[in-house]
Amino acid sequence: MTEYNETEISELAITRIFDAPHELVYQAWTEPRHLKHWWGPKGFTMNVLKFDLCPGGVFHYSQKSPTGQLMWGKFVYKEFIAPEKLVFISSFSDEIGNTIRAPFSPTFPAEILNILSLFMYEGKTKLTLRGAPINVTKEEYDSFVAIIEGMKQGFTGTFAQLDNYLERLNIDGVENL
Repeated sequence: MTEYNETEISELAITRIFDAPHELVYQAWTEPRHLKHWWGPKGFTMNVLKFDLCPGGVFHYSQKSPTGQLMWGKFVYKEFIAPEKLVFISSFSDEIGNTIRAPFSPTFPAEILNILSLFMYEGKTKLTLRGAPINVTKEEYDSFVAIIEGMKQGFTGTFAQLDNYLERLNIDGVENL
């Protein structure tokens, strides 16, 4: 592994305000019945294959694009403090959950450490998501930095889906009919 100055690490950092209680936003991130409705790129369908919210537990899922392309991903949970914080490592995976390289780049980092923080803010929820590559070479780090803006755009769409989904829920996390 090539060494580089870790004090200069760039990270993905996104902040968004949701018009929902932070307990409900936390549920949307930590319950499969919610995740399947909003997680992933716009237009994709998502299936939860495995979900175990505990330190070392895994959220393994598949996503199908509008053109039929199937891909898999996973989170490995490290820490959680309901309803304020969720720490997990995200990666692409194969259909049985093994970590694999991103389908779009052989040099994109295999693992991203994510820290999700939720705060009450003027009666709403302020979400902050920070992500940075771990266990990487300089080339992998540079590949991550090169697409930070693209990842922000992708999360803008994903968070719009979360926003729309939250609008359909009541305070108990049940869809309004």
